[in-house]
Amino acid sequence: MIPFGVPLPLLTDSYKTTHFELYPEAKKMIAYGEFRTGYDKDLNDRRIVAYGIRYIIENYVSKPWTLEDVALAERFFSMHNAGYTQFPFPKDLFIKFIEENNGYFPVKIEALPEGTVAYPRVPIYQITAENEYSRLVTYLETILTMVWYPSTVATLSRRSRDVIEAAYERSVDEDGYWTLNSRLHDFGFRACTSVEQSIIGGCAHLLNFEGTDTLSAAFYAQFRLNDGKPVATSIPATEHSVMTAYPTEKEAIIQLLDKFGTGVCACVMDSYDYVNALDNVLPIIAKHKLEKGGFLVLRPDSGDPVEVVLLGLRAIEKVFGADTNKKGFKVLRGASIIQGDAVTYSTLQAILKAVTEAGYAAQNIAFGMGGGLLQRVNRDTMSFATKLSKMIYLDGTERDVMKMPKTGSEKISLPGEFVVIKNEQQVPMVYPREAGPAGENLLKVVYDNGVVPKFDDYTTVRQRVRKEWAALPPAFDVLSPELKEKIKKVKSITNVAIGN
Repeated sequence: MIPFGVPLPLLTDSYKTTHFELYPEAKKMIAYGEFRTGYDKDLNDRRIVAYGIRYIIENYVSKPWTLEDVALAERFFSMHNAGYTQFPFPKDLFIKFIEENNGYFPVKIEALPEGTVAYPRVPIYQITAENEYSRLVTYLETILTMVWYPSTVATLSRRSRDVIEAAYERSVDEDGYWTLNSRLHDFGFRACTSVEQSIIGGCAHLLNFEGTDTLSAAFYAQFRLNDGKPVATSIPATEHSVMTAYPTEKEAIIQLLDKFGTGVCACVMDSYDYVNALDNVLPIIAKHKLEKGGFLVLRPDSGDPVEVVLLGLRAIEKVFGADTNKKGFKVLRGASIIQGDAVTYSTLQAILKAVTEAGYAAQNIAFGMGGGLLQRVNRDTMSFATKLSKMIYLDGTERDVMKMPKTGSEKISLPGEFVVIKNEQQVPMVYPREAGPAGENLLKVVYDNGVVPKFDDYTTVRQRVRKEWAALPPAFDVLSPELKEKIKKVKSITNVAIGN
């Protein structure tokens, strides 16, 4: 039983508990999970960061089931069918693997290494179930499918880094590039539906940046995924409650500078009147700030994102001055802006465009992304799905399985058992297992009837994301000629069967 008090057999959709009665008997069944599209259906950049299977395997799949779990499930299912009557579920199969396999769910799962950069149609994972347990092949689909969330957040975060990096290339000198890793800060903890979501999504973001206020994710990434080596940082900062606790904003800022002004600290500026705070309060505290010698970050938190950022940059330049870098852009002295309100992938682009067009280097602006980072995504953002792909029946007959709806051609699934092997351009290509070329299969066993191999540490995963994302083209046809030929064959056979 997991901490929420839900027995493990119930970590699936209701109808899946009935499929043991509906699937044909088989020696082996195989299913796989894939993204059907790139981020937000973008056809120009279809790269995907595959991330998050480790959390699912370690926290759910690898937990041994108990007879108590089955008893609780049986009690629940006794009243779950229409009319609060008995609902079917594979009680005997559950008891069998509890007794014979120490409670470990009887499947093998292969998956891409954490942080692998791939494309739509590349299997993210592949599930194999055999013999009497074959009909449980998709029982774990519900929980495994949740890999869509960290993968989507990691992809969004990575694409956001591309936008920021492009602005850096235009406007920032090499000696200012050290600031890049802190330019997108996770403000999303309070936007999450649960602490667990904050950990999963927050860790996905940290693959690409080092800034976060989501302490749950920062701790988990460091101590659960990275052997205690630090992963993320933040800075002291005020909030509106701090600012309004003082009779004047000047007093609040002086307190901030007295306590943290020798380092980097941030101050929200719009508790009352943002323009007044910039025009009148900032000049008053300037001397105190300069005496402390640190770096002050100003945060607007309302108004038009582009407008308030430009107002802040101009106010800082007026009070503290600026220098022109080698690329001809202004770098503010000892202060900058962080925009943490209404930041999305699109507003990020608009703000950076306006900042650089106004002559300021991109290092003068950082971003705090909350709901736009951890909440404004869903399973359809990159269209994740799990489908059955191969059957070996009791008589040994093999059949490659495809879904191919005429009313939804974008939902076609792939037939067979797969390997994923990089081509000469290092692009992960999908092959039928029986026709794959020589080369390393990227689908690695991450769970095998209870055995869980050691996962790469977080630093290694970070490095993989950065290296592979930079090396791969924005889009690529990843279906091998061998797989395309199999798809044609299966379509032909299926059409004949439908005609009969």
